[in-house]
Amino acid sequence: MKAFLSRLGQMALVLFGISVLVFAVFFATPGADPTARIAGRGASPQVMARVRAEYGFDRPLPVQYARMMGKLFVSRDLTSFVDHGEKVVPEVMQAAPVTLSLVMWAAFFWVVGSVGIGLAAAVLADSWVDRLLMALGLIGLSMPVFWLGEVVNLMSQSRFHDTWLFRWVPPLGYVPFSESPWGWAKALLLPSLTLAVSFIGLYSRVLRAELLAAMSEDSIRTARAKGAGPMRVWLGHGLRLSWLSYISLFGLDFAQLLGGGALLTEVVFALPGVGRLTYQGLNTLDLPLIMATVMYAAVFVVLTNALIDVVYVLLDPRVAEGRHGR
Repeated sequence: MKAFLSRLGQMALVLFGISVLVFAVFFATPGADPTARIAGRGASPQVMARVRAEYGFDRPLPVQYARMMGKLFVSRDLTSFVDHGEKVVPEVMQAAPVTLSLVMWAAFFWVVGSVGIGLAAAVLADSWVDRLLMALGLIGLSMPVFWLGEVVNLMSQSRFHDTWLFRWVPPLGYVPFSESPWGWAKALLLPSLTLAVSFIGLYSRVLRAELLAAMSEDSIRTARAKGAGPMRVWLGHGLRLSWLSYISLFGLDFAQLLGGGALLTEVVFALPGVGRLTYQGLNTLDLPLIMATVMYAAVFVVLTNALIDVVYVLLDPRVAEGRHGR
């Protein structure tokens, strides 16, 4: 119970620090004062003063921060400074399923791809196959996602759209699962593959290194001495010893993508997700929208960190023993 309360306190402290930082950076940014944006161009000083009083911009910054946090987390009626009267929390909640769908598809592709490539490269270490796979992984890791997305769009939406290879590709945008499961899958296939490419390159290299390091472990030698075959050694013992680093990376990347890290992919493929909302808020300096998306992302990252700790203990009980020992 004590550990749980300690973890809860740490999470609350992190979220508080992030919210204060975002709020402070916004008001320290030149030209970020939302009064003129809300009042409109050419507004008279009287109108500016009325808007400032109505929105509380004439109050001290700590009071403004407290009001904003109350509207964001308690009453949930925080409204945009740009789209007057538009509540930002429902906007984020509406965009979240789009981002979740995209990231889940991408995670499936990068886990399957990286495990297959990493395992093959480790088994065939120092061969031409290993060098080829690692070179392809490095190429995938080096390609910017926005550039790759534009190339994919150029091929599938324009130049080769009428060919048999890309005739099935739907127009850019998102199709809700409830409207058409098949349309939902088709709309997300190319965006998720594009997003997964760099992660496949990174994770396959990490997994290869971890697998080769695991082969020198005493448990692997013992398994071989007992007559375990190569398949069991690599899949049963090697992967089990290599999961900790892989899962740690996966948890953090999955969380940051859910929180808006897929921004470029969503913008390039016109997906109305959280990342695109963040991009919109940054373009218009809309503090309520920025705050809502950033706090949404921070909650995911913090919760995922806590979940990773639990998974660590399940995969390696020595982690829990070490903590109790301290």
